[in-house]
Formats: sequence, structure tokens, C-alpha cells
Amino acid sequence: MKYDILMLLHYGVEVRGPLYDTMVAHYLIQPELRHNLDYLCETYLKYRKVETESLIGKKGKSQLTMWQVPVEQLKEYACEDADLTLQLKHVIDPELDRTGVRAVFSEIEMPLIPVLADMEKAGVTLNTKELDQYAEVLRRQIIDLEKEIIALAGEEFNLSSPKQLGPILFEKLKIDSNAKTTKTKQYSTSEDVLIKLIHKHPIVAKILEHRGLKKLLSTYVEALPQLVNPVTGKVHTSFNQTIAATGRLSSTNPNLQNIPIRDENGREIRKAFTASDVNHLFLSADYSQIELRIMAALSKDKQMIGAFRNNQDIHALTASKIFAVPVDQVTSGMRRQAKTANFGIIYGISAFGLSERLNISRSEAKAFIDGYFQNFSRVKAYMDESIHLAREKGYVETIKGRRRYLSDINSANAVVRGVAERNAINAPIQGSAADIIKLAMISIHRELRRQGLRTQMILQVHDELNFNVPAEELEQVKQIVREEMEHAVDIGVPLTVDMNAAANWLEAH
Repeated sequence: MKYDILMLLHYGVEVRGPLYDTMVAHYLIQPELRHNLDYLCETYLKYRKVETESLIGKKGKSQLTMWQVPVEQLKEYACEDADLTLQLKHVIDPELDRTGVRAVFSEIEMPLIPVLADMEKAGVTLNTKELDQYAEVLRRQIIDLEKEIIALAGEEFNLSSPKQLGPILFEKLKIDSNAKTTKTKQYSTSEDVLIKLIHKHPIVAKILEHRGLKKLLSTYVEALPQLVNPVTGKVHTSFNQTIAATGRLSSTNPNLQNIPIRDENGREIRKAFTASDVNHLFLSADYSQIELRIMAALSKDKQMIGAFRNNQDIHALTASKIFAVPVDQVTSGMRRQAKTANFGIIYGISAFGLSERLNISRSEAKAFIDGYFQNFSRVKAYMDESIHLAREKGYVETIKGRRRYLSDINSANAVVRGVAERNAINAPIQGSAADIIKLAMISIHRELRRQGLRTQMILQVHDELNFNVPAEELEQVKQIVREEMEHAVDIGVPLTVDMNAAANWLEAH
């Protein structure tokens, strides 16, 4: 429905009144399945509708647009779509009550549709000159890295060829005597294989860096300028409500949620996302440690709740407890380890996983996790309860009742079952974070309109919202954004927001 609303917006037609999207309804009922109209018609109505490809052809250069289809054909197709969607509504609607997700549908997902349509229409301004210059910098870095890698290898070879890279690493340099081979008898040189070998030889880190730079260059720096709309001069991403089973929004064409931010190179890309002109500012508002706050609320752990209510540094407090030192004696290294543990434990990290991340022995990692659970005992109890509930019910829920079904929770296969158990712990946390930010988006959008402001919400990235704000509206908008984000849902633990405004996304974040 969002797509149709967006198309009508381009013609100056605003859709008002209550909305009902059968695709989103089905997503809430069965998050793991497909939700397109063809699939739903076959599943619920036992009817095979006219396929879009029968009108416009298969994807590719020769595919037509709907403009090119004769109206006689188009009217049959369009009327069938409308008829089937209404039929589906009658069949699917009772399922919202049966599965307990009616409130999520009517209070979160449906009011969010016009918000997303407005965001997609607004788009984001991109400084293409900045990216073109940066592309040159990256290309030089890639060439220099290639020279370093070839020097370390001691011979010329094609870096992009796993067939040539494998023998260099595992036969000539002998960096792993137990190197795995693929079905085609080639050595595996995938990223996860190389990450484990990063301390064995300096060439490994260089190869990973080289791959990272090439991906950055092709996926973002060279690709983004091609996606600027020639009419609006902006990049218009699509926000998807029915992709991530956790309830989080995803972004496609282009994916603006995956721009790497941890390293200097990724941050440079954010610099190219700017306010629309010199009279506007790019405002970024980011929930601070929202998943840990939700963990505190769901687990009812007094230590964690107390830390957040007293505005303490949760990572320093964790380090203080685990290392048994006063908070003011916690070193940056201790805090870093505690931070990794805090976020890792939300995702059900194992001693092996933590040992790899912190580069410590498995026994040290196990002792670290044991110490964590001794100090935050309700967190461990919450995790056990989540798995127990999932086994009993077959699903877990967010604070707003969004469900995630876990069909593998009782699997006899320990690996498969382990994944489901980690999801049982994490899905309520991630899903609750998704519910909270969606409710904040709805409230902010409503308030901006009510106050007649020209500010536009333009991006949502995980726990962060971004806005294009006329300079004279900045203080008023900051007040609205903080108020609506921090009070979107009362979880019993304060929600806090970090906010900053600047000329571009990098400086505002």
C-alpha cells in the first residue's frame, strides 16, 4: 500500500483515513513466510492470479514499464488485484485476533505507512562531488594495498581469484595446516575463514582490508551517485516493513542502513549525506543503548535498572563488578571488554564467541560470562525463561505483542536448536526496539504536521532517526524529537537520546 500512496503523492493526492494492508497483516501473522499477493492468493484463496511478468516480461533490460501495457490488458490486471486484495482482507483479518497481533497492526504498522511514504518522497541530499573525490582516494588506497599484498606473497597473482589466492596462503605461506577446501577442491578464502587467521600472517589483514575497500567503492561510493533522482536531485530509498522477522525496518535501492560506520572509510560516505541546502541542518537523533535498556526492563534486573535510572555508565559498572574493582579504577580496556560482553550476551554469545571477539582464551571467556551472570542474575533468569516460553508456546513476543515464531526451538539438531534459542533471547529485545522507534516516528510525524513545521524526517537507521531541518525550526524540532523518542513507550527504564545537528550526517552523528 505504501507504494500506491507514494505514487498518488507524486500527483498531489494524499490518502487519508484508516488503512488496511493485507501484506503487512500477513507479515505480522507469519513473519518468516513470503507475503506477496501471488503467494497469499495461492495459499488463502487457492487461486493463481495473473502474474505481473505476463504483462511486462521478465526482469532485465527488455522489461516494459506499466505505461507501455495496453489499457485493456492493464484494467483486467488492476481490477483483479483490487478484488483479490479485498477477498484476502476478509480471510486474513480474523487471524490478527487469533495470533494476538491486532494492536501491533492497528497501532504501529498501519499508522507508520504514511510516515514512510513521506520519508521516501522527501529523499536525502547527496553531495556527489564529495563522493567522486573520495572514489579517487579509495582507488589509490586499493592499488597501494595490492602492491603490499603481492610483496608479502612474493609473487604476482590475481587478488580477486580465490583459485589463485588459496595456494598462496595455504601452500606457499602455510598459514593454516588444516585449511578447508570447497566442493570444487579449492581452498576456502571466505571472510569468516580469513578473520580467524588474521593473527597468523600480516597478509591476511591486508587482504581483508583490500576486500573491504573494494566493496565500499563499488557498493556505495561509485553506486550512490548513479541513484540520484534526476528530477528531485535526491536519493530515495525504500523502507520495507515486511522483510526482517524481528520487526525492524529494512532499506533497499539503495540500502542506507548498511553503510559501515566503524572505520574511517565508512564514515567518509556519511559525510556525503547532507542537509538540503545552506538554510537547513541535518539533525541526527539516536537512542542510547536501547537494547541494553530493554534487556534491563524485560529481565527486571535491579542492578541494570538502577544503573540506567541513575544515569551511570553501564559498561564501566559491568567492568567494575566483573573485575571486582571500584568504578573509578576501571581502565579503558576493561570497559571495552565489558561493552563487548554486554552486547554479546544479548545475542546469546558463547564462551567460544566471546573468546574470539576479545582475543582471550576460552576459559577466560567462560569465567567472564559466569562473572557477568553472578552479578546480573536476573539477566540469566530472563534468558532461561525466554527459551522455556519459546519451547512451550513456539514463539516469543515483544513488549507490544509482536510475535516471532521459532519452529526449530525443539529441534534434535543442537546447532539448529542453538540458533532458535539465541533468537528466543534476542527477538523480544530487537523487536521491542523496533516497536519503540516506530511509535516514536509516528508521534514525531504527527507533531511536525500539527505544528505546521517544514522539517522532514528523512532516514531511519536501526536506533537512529534523521531529519532535514530549516535552521529557524531547529530548537523547536529538537524538543519535539527528544520528547517523542524518550516517551514513545514507558518500559520502566529511562530511554535517552543523543542528538546533534550539523551540515552533514557524519558531523551530526
